[in-house]
Formats: sequence, C-alpha cells, structure tokens
Amino acid sequence: MASDQSNNQSVERAISVLRAFLTRPELRVSDVAKATGLGTSTASRLLATLETLEFVERDEVSGLYRLGTAPITLGGVALNQHPVHREARQVAQDLAATVGLGVNVAIRRGDTMFYLLNFEGRLAPRSFVLTGQRKPLYATGIGKCLLLALTPAERRELLPEPTLRPFTARTIVTHERLDEELALTLGRGYATEVEELAFGRACVAAPIRDMSGAVVAAISISGPLSAIDLAAREAELARTVIETADSISIGLGYVGPAHGVAQPAFAQPGPQSATGAP
Repeated sequence: MASDQSNNQSVERAISVLRAFLTRPELRVSDVAKATGLGTSTASRLLATLETLEFVERDEVSGLYRLGTAPITLGGVALNQHPVHREARQVAQDLAATVGLGVNVAIRRGDTMFYLLNFEGRLAPRSFVLTGQRKPLYATGIGKCLLLALTPAERRELLPEPTLRPFTARTIVTHERLDEELALTLGRGYATEVEELAFGRACVAAPIRDMSGAVVAAISISGPLSAIDLAAREAELARTVIETADSISIGLGYVGPAHGVAQPAFAQPGPQSATGAP
C-alpha cells in the first residue's frame, strides 16, 4: 500500500510539473519549484526524467525548459480518437476557407469549454492555435450552446453567480440574464457573442447533437468585428453555422428530435431543425 501511495504521489508531482507550463511556455527549475510547491531538487529530478521521456526539453543556451514533443503525440492521438473531432475536422476546415473567418469546435469539460479544433480563414489570422485551450462557458457563443445541455438548476450549481466575473462591460454576469440569452439561443437555434470575452471580437455558434439528441459539442464562426460584420451578416452566418452543425450532428447519428421528449422550461414549442432552429 505504501508503494502504491508513493507511485501515485510521483505521478501527481510529474503532472503538476507539466501543468506549470500552461501559464508560461518556458521555465527555470526555480520557476517550476515555485509553481508546483516542490523543492528545487525534486523539481530538477522530475524535469530531468521528463526530458529523457521527451515530455519537456531544455534550451542549451538559455537553460530554460519548455514542453517537448511527447505531449503533442499524445494530444494528436486523443484528438484523432474523439468522435466529434473526427466528424467535424474536415467540415470546419472547409468552412473556414469558404467564409474566410475562424471556425472553432469545442466540448464542455466541467465549468469550461474545451477547444477540440480551430481553423482560421484569411480574414481572421492568428499566430497561435486554440486547440486544447479552455474558455468560460457563460462568456462565449460556443459556451452558451453547450449550456443548453443543462437545466437552469444544473447551470446554477455548475456556475455559482459569484463566479460569473466580467471580462468586458458586455459580459453576462447574472443567471437571470443568462437564462434569457439561452432561451433566445434555443428558440432560434444559434448563439451570438459580441465582445463578451474579448474586445473587438464576435462569433455566431450552434449546438452539435449526438444520436440521443443531447448537446455534446458546438461550432462557431468567429473573427474580428471588422471582418465578421455581424450587424450586416448575422442571418447569413447563423444559417451557415446551423447547417454545418446539423451536418456534423447527422454524422454523429442524430436523426432529429424525438417525439414526446420534454423541452426545457424556457423552450418555445414549434417546428425545429436538427439544432433546434425554427
């Protein structure tokens, strides 16, 4: 039993070292020790072991450590085996090329949204990838779509109102306002977000459903305000993102809403498409 506990502790410490690189791309041994709470000698030994296994690598000139190639390999395997990623990848890539904007697909992990993939069109270039990053559910178009999978009570338990902190003056920070936004999202089949998470950016998103009809992911078209021109193109972009979400949902086995399934309390009755759009 003592051996098992020691092994578990070693694994936990190694993972804590790797997680230290989530906030800064390059770290000294002392930085890792401070971030993890480990002793400097322990951090140094773990980094040396992780370097041997290619989970981290050390710059010969600066002496700084950064993540190595092994996490990339594991991440690629994890992505390739995920059903939503497999079904959405080519569709999202083609859409980004067509509209010239960013196209993102994400799932919910706890109280955050987790990007499975993203592609950038010529009008919305980025110098980094979003895949693997997490963002708040309540301040993003994709996040609003993912929250449709939860009841109002479940949302309040997952996201206590004091945790709904503002990122901009437009961020939704009350559940009453969030309920209204989600009712609108469900009724029309898509969500919008305009400068709620970051200044100068907007998106249109739609939910993706599996064969049971559950919301398992969401897809968005996003970009700078000047490129996305949401005021003039909302209807066009909404139709496009809904149709794309429907296509992915069908690939996952979704065939349409089941008769007799109760709708959330704020849903409006009426004919709906695969994503709930009128």
